[in-house]
Amino acid sequence: MSLTVLSPGPLATVQDAGRGGLRHQGVSAAGPMDPPAFMLANALAGNDPAAAAIEFAGFGGSFRAETDCRIAVTGGRIDLALPGQKGVAGQAYRLRAGEEVRIGAVGGATWGYLAVSGGIAIAPALGSRATHLRSGLGGLDGRALQAGDVLPLGAFDPFDPCLAPAVSAPDDKEGPAEIRVVPGPQDDRFSAATLARFAAEEFTVTPQRDRMAMVLGGPVLAAEGGHDIVSDGTVPGSVQVPGSGRPLVLMAEAQTTGGYPKIATVIGADLPRLAQLPTGSRFRFVPVARDAAEEIWIDSRRRLRARLEALRPKPEGTLSSHYLLSCDLVGGIWPPEEVVWQS
Repeated sequence: MSLTVLSPGPLATVQDAGRGGLRHQGVSAAGPMDPPAFMLANALAGNDPAAAAIEFAGFGGSFRAETDCRIAVTGGRIDLALPGQKGVAGQAYRLRAGEEVRIGAVGGATWGYLAVSGGIAIAPALGSRATHLRSGLGGLDGRALQAGDVLPLGAFDPFDPCLAPAVSAPDDKEGPAEIRVVPGPQDDRFSAATLARFAAEEFTVTPQRDRMAMVLGGPVLAAEGGHDIVSDGTVPGSVQVPGSGRPLVLMAEAQTTGGYPKIATVIGADLPRLAQLPTGSRFRFVPVARDAAEEIWIDSRRRLRARLEALRPKPEGTLSSHYLLSCDLVGGIWPPEEVVWQS
């Protein structure tokens, strides 16, 4: 059972929920840039939410199923070319052995996900199949996917039906996005005027972005005490300000330590939204208290769980199966919990 890569999209990598618990040893977690979209793709394909899937940027590419399977694509507005039909992101489809799917451009977002029933079953590295491109760890030889790669699939029930959401997700609101941050831990290195500008003025997403970080356009932020500090811990979401004064936000492949002052940290619930903003998008940072950030995180997990529970079989069949929601995500650990989907 396998999937053949015919023509991969940019930065197409194998990702699972991430390599958790090793940051104290200098090992970045990696994992998906948009964990909720990643989990939804797996859920639609009938997988555990932490199963390995394919992440891509911009557009997906072409793939051939070497066995009968189910696929699902999520991330943005994405058209799929399937045998005899056109598909869309956000619901599952069947592929027969030898059939191909072509995944188009990601509309209104940046990152997309292709999940295949059974999950990508490559050998794990340090307990995870997630690809960390900067270090060449995990995934398929630690690199982006190439034409001709053959990805093994895990076991799955071919009689399980394809799934789709019970209701459509609401569209994003128009205008500049609001990305919430917790101030610090080195916000004391910036003047009150600079902190006010950070919270009041708009920033833009520049083309200088990858899985490690995104450099922002907008106001230049000067650190009164200088832009070099004794290196300390960083996390995905850290907003570092280097000597250029142009802030950068660390992402899924963030290094574990850094020597630039961190003016704030993007909260876990909003980091996927920031990662998905298309290049050129405008947004503002909105400071919140740490306790508020934790409550927002808990609420976001509750809403995501409800969305996964609401998935229903497409008309072709019925489903009554158990699903284990247990995965270590960037920003927190989802408690193991059993969810039952029924037709």
